[in-house]
Amino acid sequence: MPQSAETTPPPATPPGAAPDRPAAVPPATHRTVEVPGGRIHLVEQGTGPLVLLVHGFPESWYSWRHQLPALAAAGYRAAALDVRGYGRSSKPRDVAAYRMLAHVADNAAVVRALGEETAVIAGHDWGSPIAAHSALLRPDVFTAVALLSVPYTPRGATRPTEAFAQLGGAEEFYITYFQEPGRAEAEIEPDVRTWLAGFYAGLSGDAGPTSGPGLFSVPPGGKLSDRFTPRPLPWLTEADLDFYAAEFERTGLTGALNRYRNVDRDWEDLAAWTGAPLTRPALFIGGEHDATTQWLADAIKAFPRTLPGLSASHILPGCGHWLQQERPEEVNRLMVDWLRSLPEGGVRGVS
Repeated sequence: MPQSAETTPPPATPPGAAPDRPAAVPPATHRTVEVPGGRIHLVEQGTGPLVLLVHGFPESWYSWRHQLPALAAAGYRAAALDVRGYGRSSKPRDVAAYRMLAHVADNAAVVRALGEETAVIAGHDWGSPIAAHSALLRPDVFTAVALLSVPYTPRGATRPTEAFAQLGGAEEFYITYFQEPGRAEAEIEPDVRTWLAGFYAGLSGDAGPTSGPGLFSVPPGGKLSDRFTPRPLPWLTEADLDFYAAEFERTGLTGALNRYRNVDRDWEDLAAWTGAPLTRPALFIGGEHDATTQWLADAIKAFPRTLPGLSASHILPGCGHWLQQERPEEVNRLMVDWLRSLPEGGVRGVS
């Protein structure tokens, strides 16, 4: 696929990024590549085997700002995407354009557009199931997969919206709350920065262990933000928050929220993979205080069956949901060590 440079790219070294990049590592660059039905913006750094980095909700390529220079210094070509619907990537109007199959196709097309045949893929939050399904459906392209926060869970027998409807109890589970187009947007978009600050703070390890409904259910007649308690975070500077807020103030939240609005469509699309194990070499990193790690504890226990290629699994003590931002040095070390451990069929960086 053809590719183009941004006419007026955002800064290659974002606010809050570490300035002490080794001299041998080239600076990060912004690029936009064509994929079927649209364009994907990405930031890449380094040369060597390709490692594709896929973010979650509500973030952008910027959530991997600490990993880009670290992977580049280790001898890899790291490329962090704006997932479709985010940042400077395409934002189709059709909700169905955000189905899992579309994200998998985007990732495979990005690899080709960057002139490569294969890549390792890593994902965080929603990026984790996107990365997992990329490796599951396109093992010819994705040779290994790193999953952060969200463990791999094969397609089950229950329609997702039916399962989520049972989780809120007397309240409404947040994924159910996100289903109706425009509803969550009406809450978030009038003051994006304040909403993001509250959401990031509530899922940070600094909030302590998750207990009760937390941020994941909506009281009758209320909003998700009713339980937010914004506060300064040691891992997120004001400049970082400004960057995220500016992206969503420019794009709105619909593209990001449309990923949640495809859970049933994904379930239908992936019927042939019910219960399918993900056999590619894998890494899992979770946070001790991440509610996702706690909710999906059974999925982690099932890894010997569902993720037989798993070579390492780590739970970071005291860490919350935003792993690669809260604990960048630990995550960088674990990722680089894992990449270097991959067999010859995977990729290798410099020693």
